[in-house]
Amino acid sequence: MEGSKIQIIGTFVLDASVIIKWFSKEEFTDIALKFRSKFVEKEIEIVVPDLLLYEISNVLRYNKNFSRKDVKNAIETLIDMDISILVPSQDIINLAIDFAFRYDITFYDAFYIALAETLGVYFVTADRKLYESVARIPRVRFLTEFLE
Repeated sequence: MEGSKIQIIGTFVLDASVIIKWFSKEEFTDIALKFRSKFVEKEIEIVVPDLLLYEISNVLRYNKNFSRKDVKNAIETLIDMDISILVPSQDIINLAIDFAFRYDITFYDAFYIALAETLGVYFVTADRKLYESVARIPRVRFLTEFLE
């Protein structure tokens, strides 16, 4: 996670740990919001698996600061942003299973990485434990590796 910073240009697969920061003030929210701003300004593309919608809904549902209406509004906002939301293909599922076993991570986390690998783009996470488990994968980046 040390060293030179990477510019936010191109296409990225962002996991729920990054996108949740768009709705909840947390550590590194400022960097996560830069990804959102660049996407809104059409400077970058963001691709996510459909499971992101379930993960974000679940995290916000258990956040005491969010009502049922707030959770619905957050998901509606994500859908209205026209982020590329992909459904799984058998090839990506197979690669995700391989990553899950190889790195001893959840299938859910492995799916994001498999999607990024398949697309040939960076996978960005703010989950330190996940990052430390898969940092050897060249396309995996921790959120703080990007220009602030």
